[in-house]
Amino acid sequence: MKTLCLPAEDPASAKAAAQIIRRGGLVAIPTETVYGLGANGLDEAAVAKIFQAKGRPQDNPLILHVSEAKEIEKFCHSIPPAAYALAEAFWPGPLTMVLPARDIVPRRTTAGLSTVAVRCPDSAVTRQIIRLAGVPIAAPSANLSGKPSTTTAAHVLHDHDGKIDAVVDGGPCRVGVESTIVDLTEDRPRLLRPGGITPEQLIAILGMLEVDKAVTAPVDHDAVVKAPGMKYRHYAPAEPVVIVSGSRQKAAAYIHRHFVPGDRVLCFEEELPLYQDCAPLAYGREADVASLSAGLFAALRVLDDPAIHQVYARCPEGGGVAYAVQNRLRKAAAFHIVDGEVEE
Repeated sequence: MKTLCLPAEDPASAKAAAQIIRRGGLVAIPTETVYGLGANGLDEAAVAKIFQAKGRPQDNPLILHVSEAKEIEKFCHSIPPAAYALAEAFWPGPLTMVLPARDIVPRRTTAGLSTVAVRCPDSAVTRQIIRLAGVPIAAPSANLSGKPSTTTAAHVLHDHDGKIDAVVDGGPCRVGVESTIVDLTEDRPRLLRPGGITPEQLIAILGMLEVDKAVTAPVDHDAVVKAPGMKYRHYAPAEPVVIVSGSRQKAAAYIHRHFVPGDRVLCFEEELPLYQDCAPLAYGREADVASLSAGLFAALRVLDDPAIHQVYARCPEGGGVAYAVQNRLRKAAAFHIVDGEVEE
């Protein structure tokens, strides 16, 4: 199979991508978060191709992408007023809502659940593809399962060239981490995954928000989860990742004590001078959390190298978008965190 690379700015690209989706093929689509590996979300055979291409566990649900908020009524029922309020505030944008699924949505798409995750992406070309295809697009991130996510078309081709029908090249993703996921099927809204829409923004609309254990700690292997990114080790390069917390000087001292040839350091740009002899790679500026979010997965893909022994990573503190960056790095590290402030 030859994978087509369709430029987003070419009006013919959306039509070509929609035709592939309608006939049951796979198209990598750009969004503001990450590139998604898309198929007709109502076609079980097409959805099965996503799991096969990614090597994705069958119990990991997919997100259904729609072109506008009113479409959720076709695929969801018992929609609470909070869903419409969130859509009004944040769609199109990096927010996914978990809602009760109508029978039209295949259980393969929902990983056997009675709920479905839906979102409206902030990408004009992807919304146009959905409209032209006439079906919602089921799409997880376009990386191989467990690996760092894809934030450029080149990342997609690295993982899937010759294995999928096409990739629509919309340039680098603006947000750079997957969408925020909030579950609206219980009495209290629950954050299942942090992302570009922050907990603070959600609380401003919802008034309350519980945080699922999967955001801050590992989930049991046999747990049933409602959304992607909750259960398995995700976003990870081939080698182990260790997060080193604490002040700049204390963290640097810890890393220097333990660093051996073959290790790498993932740090903030402001910290590069501290690690000149430790093969450092910066993924953004600590003072600009958006740059960390946008640069994280590209950096983790650079570090996905079997020749590297171990990665020591620095993680931002605080809420907002930093909360999402923390979540992705902790998942990549399998929640292995050491405190650089503790004397050994």
